[in-house]
Amino acid sequence: MKSTFGIWMSGWALAAVLWTGCGGEEQKPQVSATDDFAVMAEAPDKGAGAPDSLGFVWQTEQFADIKVIRYQVPGWEKLTPNQQALVYCLNQAGLSGRDIMWDQNNRYNLRIRALLEGIYQEFKGDKSTHGWHRFETYLKRVWFSNGIHHHYSSVKIQPEFTRAYFDFLLKETGLTASEELMSVIFDPKVEPKKVEQDASKGLVESSSINFYAPDVTTEEAIAYYESIADSSRTPVEIGLNSRLVKNAAGAIEEQPYRVGGLYGSALEKVVYWLGEAIQYAENPKQATALQNLIDYYRTGDLALWQLYNINWVKDTEGVVDYINGFVEVYNDPLGYTGSYESIVQIKDFDASARMEKLMANAQWFEDGMPILPQHRKKKVVGITYNVVNVAGEAGDASPSTPIGVNLPNSNWIRVVHGSKSVSLGNIVEAYDKAGGSGLLEEFANDAEEVRLAEAHGDLAGKLHTALHEVIGHASGMLEPGVAETKATLKEYSSTIEEGRADLVALYYMMDPKLVELGLMGSLDVGRAEYDSYIRNGMMLQLRRLEMGADIEEAHMRNRAWVSQWCFEKGQAAGVIVREVRDGKTYLDVRDYEALRGLFGQLLQEVQRIKSQGDYAAAKALVDGYGVKVDPKLHQEVLDRSAKLGIAPYGGFINPWMEATRDASGKITGVTLTYPDDFAGQMLRYSQDYHFLPNEN
Repeated sequence: MKSTFGIWMSGWALAAVLWTGCGGEEQKPQVSATDDFAVMAEAPDKGAGAPDSLGFVWQTEQFADIKVIRYQVPGWEKLTPNQQALVYCLNQAGLSGRDIMWDQNNRYNLRIRALLEGIYQEFKGDKSTHGWHRFETYLKRVWFSNGIHHHYSSVKIQPEFTRAYFDFLLKETGLTASEELMSVIFDPKVEPKKVEQDASKGLVESSSINFYAPDVTTEEAIAYYESIADSSRTPVEIGLNSRLVKNAAGAIEEQPYRVGGLYGSALEKVVYWLGEAIQYAENPKQATALQNLIDYYRTGDLALWQLYNINWVKDTEGVVDYINGFVEVYNDPLGYTGSYESIVQIKDFDASARMEKLMANAQWFEDGMPILPQHRKKKVVGITYNVVNVAGEAGDASPSTPIGVNLPNSNWIRVVHGSKSVSLGNIVEAYDKAGGSGLLEEFANDAEEVRLAEAHGDLAGKLHTALHEVIGHASGMLEPGVAETKATLKEYSSTIEEGRADLVALYYMMDPKLVELGLMGSLDVGRAEYDSYIRNGMMLQLRRLEMGADIEEAHMRNRAWVSQWCFEKGQAAGVIVREVRDGKTYLDVRDYEALRGLFGQLLQEVQRIKSQGDYAAAKALVDGYGVKVDPKLHQEVLDRSAKLGIAPYGGFINPWMEATRDASGKITGVTLTYPDDFAGQMLRYSQDYHFLPNEN
């Protein structure tokens, strides 16, 4: 569970099926200054940031609604050669599965990526035109999202260049595209949304995610999953690593992700590098977990995935850790199938030591939660929390990455064996280095709010993430006989769980216990977080949506329904006041203690919803407070944000690793460098880690 925050030529010819366009010599039409063939008056500003005092540029460019950032890996030079080799092998394993995420996101993605990259590398014409700039921006957006759908909103990215200009690029490069592929790129009605969350439209039928064959319906998928439901006390995560298809007889069956099965050629490479990693493992527990993961990828057996997770949770002694697998189910409208992701991380011992107090007091937090007694865990076990520095990411974690993760997602494993939580320290730092104060100054209600944010906002955000991951996700329990949340709450399971963890964090952000533990100096830290959360949940996050859009993404929804519910319930008492001054809307939290009480009330209800599997209540809460947007306020937020020129989304260029080996092939050291060319890295990835056919 997450908090958020060379030249390749092989393969494109296979992907580009014959395009049935018009023949003959094509004449460029007469154009105005804004048409695709017109030369731009001046080169576009790439939006790179200024170097810091040590000469490091954190933000390399900005396009559309995205800023591209670099991160550093503190402590790399302190690793032993064996630890560096372990990181290298784990990172190679992660990158080797990169194509899987692209194909999971949409069945056309790899074909379209091959076509776009072929054009990008082969076009020798005028690159100073509006059309080329628009094409380049479109390609970068597709790269950033691992496909043709926006990484956050899940709506299909529409090109700003015309089909006529694309025809011109195809002709100039000698490439072809089928009419089917052209429709996917240009027709907004074809593959319109990656994940549909409105059940009335058909969750599976209206989703473009490639977890279900096009002829599989929602009813058929649900019926199949119900037929294989695991009602044991230790259920496997059914559907986690497979695509549902129909066989020749028309019956639903699974295509498992495994070596020799679906995505087998990429998983063979993943397995190879995991095997290489074992020889550099820091301890036997780490080696055992890695072997479990290899066995799981070879067989697709979800019982082995469980065994891997149990042993992975027990591996807490090493400096190097990792996440690798089909993990988060946010992209599945039914909440079963996991997206491929990889994060390789190095423990930050100094920062982690400061948070050990959270782990040591986990039972105190559980016992004090304002939830029904039957929903509290009697004994909290196995919670591990570390601040880590990321060394490499892939799949669902890159380029857009979480800032905190808590795993495993299996409820019974968390109860019996515990969980690991990490805060991605260097990612948070890079976001901060590349950010600015313009949004705070524009949207904060008054000078006191700005003062609180500037003095305490950094710590407040880190504490919220820690409480969310360590205490929030690890808390609470289902009532006896209640099935796993994805089966009971269905399309609402992800946003309910993320909101529940947020509410735990928010409730304790104003607790004197955090001051007593030395985690913060005063409750002003909590006040700063309350201001920030309400400001973001009710206003600022709207800048991420196109005008007229509903809120779709699970985390955005949960911030909206938490904030809007508290605003409504506290309105009569003036807990949060909405003011309009000079045509601008501001939110003022006037009673922090009362707001904490509202967070506690909502937490009790949300925990009840999860513990009892109350689908109707989940639907009423999310649909009632977390989906629809006030169009007038939305337009205001867009207008005010646009003047600041700050992209609402950020993602990262990963460090590049080069290994040195001795005569026997053993890795003796790894050199780490920090590339600054987003396009260059994406092309290199396609060259070095393209292990799947373009149609799977």
